[in-house]
Amino acid sequence: MARVKGALMTRKRRNKMLKLAKGYWGSKSKHFKMAKQAVMKSGNYAFAGRKQKKRDFRKLWITRISAQCKIEGINYSQFINGLKKADIALNRKMLSEIAIADKEAFASLVASAKKALGK
Repeated sequence: MARVKGALMTRKRRNKMLKLAKGYWGSKSKHFKMAKQAVMKSGNYAFAGRKQKKRDFRKLWITRISAQCKIEGINYSQFINGLKKADIALNRKMLSEIAIADKEAFASLVASAKKALGK
């Protein structure tokens, strides 16, 4: 039986890694060892970044809702509590969009939240 050597697969694996590192500065895009390290590190950053993005957007939505709640004369936590008691199930993203685009609808949501709280 013929002896199989791994040169082809090794070259393919290395080229794949170098292709992922394309555009990196200096030898990180040219040398396999450094490219491999850089791609692994960037993968970790990308993974963490996807989680961070979710946190950042939630923080933004809460800030927008809170700002509109202050105008309506209620604080954010009381507003959310009132919505839960009134059985209004809207997520923060939608509440944020309503607060920006349709102030009258948001005012009616605040009114129903206040009513549920007994204010």
